[in-house]
Amino acid sequence: MRNFLLPFAWKIVGLILTILGVILAVLYLYTEFRFTMPVFAVFSSFIETKMFVTFTTNFADELTMLLLFTGLILIVFSKEKTESEYLDATREKAIVKALIYNNIMLLFSILFIYGSGFIGILVINLFSFSLFYLFIFYLMKYKQKILEKRELQLLSDSRH
Repeated sequence: MRNFLLPFAWKIVGLILTILGVILAVLYLYTEFRFTMPVFAVFSSFIETKMFVTFTTNFADELTMLLLFTGLILIVFSKEKTESEYLDATREKAIVKALIYNNIMLLFSILFIYGSGFIGILVINLFSFSLFYLFIFYLMKYKQKILEKRELQLLSDSRH
């Protein structure tokens, strides 16, 4: 698994992009931040449906999603400072659990959320798998660190 991961430095880049994305999301949601620019669209459907067109639009929401998505992906696919076989196994378990939780969330959403709320869930789904994975991975890592400290404490206590 480690062969497919980026160097640790990319995790820092991902963290910076994610923080910028969160800041931009807060600005976008609470201050009506706008960033207007010309864009090329393969497909656009607002008032009328167009294909392969250039037009000017508020790019703030796209930029926010791009920063968040890219940042989270870089964090997910970057190595830790020190790698081990334990981390490989932890990654695999975290991926499986994240996939299960993400799919449960989507099934719940399909059954109980309708209209524009469901579109919001689909947007959230761009980030939810990565967030579930990171939460589970670092929680498992934290639990392992606590277990190791307890074992060291027990060994230390038994020697005295």
